Amino acid sequence: MRMVLTLLGWLLLLQGVGGLLNTLFGWWRWAHDLLVVNRLPFLEGYEVFAAIVIGVLGFVLLAVVDSGKNAESGR
Repeated sequence: MRMVLTLLGWLLLLQGVGGLLNTLFGWWRWAHDLLVVNRLPFLEGYEVFAAIVIGVLGFVLLAVVDSGKNAESGR
């Protein structure tokens, strides 16, 4: 389960950073349809904020997985 949560955390973090960079700078035009913030129509106009939230959620998920790993090892 830890591996799935870690993978999901990295995916969310990548989606957040990629969405933010693509929205602000217009990079990665080829990846426009691969980013979650561009696929959801109700986020139109709020792509920057949504990308920040997605990235923060990914970071928090990675931190939770890491803290659970530290709790199991007795640190």
